Amino acid sequence: MPIDRLDSRLLVTMRAHPRVGLTELARLLGVARGTVQARLDKLIARGVIADFGPTVTPEGAGYPILAFVSLQIAQGRLAEAVRALEAVPEILEVYGTSGQADLLCRVVARSTPDLQEIIARILTSPTIQRSDTTIALSVQVPYRIEPLLDAAPETPSRPGPE
Repeated sequence: MPIDRLDSRLLVTMRAHPRVGLTELARLLGVARGTVQARLDKLIARGVIADFGPTVTPEGAGYPILAFVSLQIAQGRLAEAVRALEAVPEILEVYGTSGQADLLCRVVARSTPDLQEIIARILTSPTIQRSDTTIALSVQVPYRIEPLLDAAPETPSRPGPE
C-alpha cells in the first residue's frame, strides 16, 4: 500500500526534526495530534517506519573503510553461508542477488589491512567459494529517502454517494 501526501509530509518532517514530539509534529503539519498518532501507528504497523533509534555511522564508530564484497557460495548451502556471515561483526548487510554473485555484503573495516583480514575470515567458511571486493572511495549520493517520499500521491478522495 503506497503512502499518501500526508504520510510523506509526516515522514519528511520527522527526518528533518528527529527529536520533535507529536504535538509539535501536528503543529508543523497543520493537523490534529490524534491524526499524527494514528498515521504513525499505521506506518509502524505497515513496516514503513523501521525504527526510532539514532543513526550510527560506521566512520564515527572507527570504521572508515567501506567495501562491497560479492560472494559465490556452494550450491544448496545458503543458510549455512548466511550463518557464517552473521558471525562477522564488520558485515553490516547481506543481500541475495542475481547474476555472477550469490550474495552482496556491505562490509566496514578500520583499515585496508583490517579489511584483508575480514575477507580472509569470510573465506574460511567452506560455504564460500569465491569473493570479489570493491572498496568505496567516496559517497556520491548518500542514502536518501526524501525524493521518494516527495513523489507520494495526494491523498485519494473517498468516493461519495452519487
